[in-house]
Amino acid sequence: MNDASGRKGPLTDIRLIELGQLIAGPFCGQLMADMGADVIKVEPPGQGDPMRVWGRGEFPLWWTVCARNKRVVTANLREPEGQELVRSLIAQSDMVLENFRPGTMERWGLGYDELSTINPGLIMIRVSGYGQTGPYSSRAGYASIGEAMGGMRYLCGEPDRQPSRAGLSIGDSLAATYACMGALAALHHRDKTGEGQVIDASIFESVLSVMEATIPEYAVSNHIRERSGATLPNVAPSNIYDCKDGIFLIAANQDTVFKRLSAIIGRPELAEDERYSSHTARGTNMDELDGIINEWTKTRTVEEVDRLMQEAGVPAGRIYRAPDMLEDPHFQARDSIVDMPTDDWPDLKMQNIFPRMSKTQGEIRWTGNTMLGAHNEEIYGGLLGLTDEQLASLRENSII
Repeated sequence: MNDASGRKGPLTDIRLIELGQLIAGPFCGQLMADMGADVIKVEPPGQGDPMRVWGRGEFPLWWTVCARNKRVVTANLREPEGQELVRSLIAQSDMVLENFRPGTMERWGLGYDELSTINPGLIMIRVSGYGQTGPYSSRAGYASIGEAMGGMRYLCGEPDRQPSRAGLSIGDSLAATYACMGALAALHHRDKTGEGQVIDASIFESVLSVMEATIPEYAVSNHIRERSGATLPNVAPSNIYDCKDGIFLIAANQDTVFKRLSAIIGRPELAEDERYSSHTARGTNMDELDGIINEWTKTRTVEEVDRLMQEAGVPAGRIYRAPDMLEDPHFQARDSIVDMPTDDWPDLKMQNIFPRMSKTQGEIRWTGNTMLGAHNEEIYGGLLGLTDEQLASLRENSII
């Protein structure tokens, strides 16, 4: 299960050394490993990445996903011998990934200026809350803070309550995704020039990047977007509606689609009514229009509303939770969720690798290894050529 050979994907010729922990760095490493890169994750000896014990429910299972396809070693980066081990690994790699507070790598003698002297083509991926420069760069930064500073938190939730948050660490995932995108672009540049470079991906700017037109709207019109709950202002109908046995999402805000919806609910005249005949008019009269639709949906089951919407070509869908995803035939047909063997479960279900690639699709070869330092001998002995005696000495001195 832990054989690193036979990797598939577009990055099988790339080696990445992952030094970060928790979410933002490791998710970037997961994306790379999913695409076939040889990702060697370095953890502190004796404790490992805190993600090993994170998760909800009876068992901590997040690690099985975020560490999948990675080889894991241990090294004490606070000690010169541990730093030298990692420096030797980086010398034989294409990328190094870290998400420590800015300045930490430099204090360990692992800054880009030093590493690039031993590996001029090195791509260094740096993920942090505020970025590597600027007055806030040295601050501790978590996803929730970056989501707030980037503007997302203010817009989440109901308008009559304090700002809410998504039920996921979306800021970390966004920063990791932008870091991965930057690293792949840097690979393209290196292929042309031979030059390595630093990727500086901050959480707050990754959130800011997806904030649509909030900045220019304020700069030009002094308009500040506000929380709007389950709807988007001036986009109607696009809401969650009550049915006899549950809730259902309908998004029919385009003129032609709204005309089809009006016919389905037995109110074709709504499409010609000046209060609802245009995108702007429907947005202005959103509450009244949602009330009309809700009166219709609550007399029918979710199954019935779903069938009618699909038959008419109206974008609509159920609000899924994990059990709904596992039962859905579309998920099954696309293998969106796969069964993976682990040491504890013969068929642990988890999300597959996305996006799909027609020529170089990656694959999940194994889940996160539960044994700390599982590949120490394989990496330090096989890749770096250390002897059994040297490895024993490193263990005895708590370096690995």
